[in-house]
Amino acid sequence: MINDTDLKHLRRCVELAKTALESGDEPFGSVLVSSAGEVLMEDHNHVAGGDHTRHPEFALARWAANHMTPEQRSKATVYTSGEHCPMCAAAHGWVGLGRIVYASSSEQLAQWLKELGADAPRVRNLPIQDVIRDTVVEGPVPELAEQVRQLHLQFHHKNNSSR
Repeated sequence: MINDTDLKHLRRCVELAKTALESGDEPFGSVLVSSAGEVLMEDHNHVAGGDHTRHPEFALARWAANHMTPEQRSKATVYTSGEHCPMCAAAHGWVGLGRIVYASSSEQLAQWLKELGADAPRVRNLPIQDVIRDTVVEGPVPELAEQVRQLHLQFHHKNNSSR
């Protein structure tokens, strides 16, 4: 069940996605929160330079592997503006992070891209549960998903205009 604390962190993810967009990148943002509620790390997409593995969820998983014990990781929550892609879901699972809460789903993103006439990504969109087991996953959150949708519309409109 998504609560007010979850919404606060998800709103921050949307802000980070907007920061990514403002820096010319795809609008995705994520926050790693400890079981005590402390924000441990936050990041946004850095794929504009051509390295499409520079997703914030992947960066959070790497940071957690290097700075947290397995027990701390299992009790942490990853908040994200968009549901993890398969690469990020696998990293999350391999590192042993806990709960995932997202604002918009990969299914929604696929639909938005289709509506925009954008090319489908090379990597298939899969629900997180199709990639990792035994992880609590919650989302999407309709009001925030609409905000994320608007960021994607801006990103694709801007990129189509500059072609």
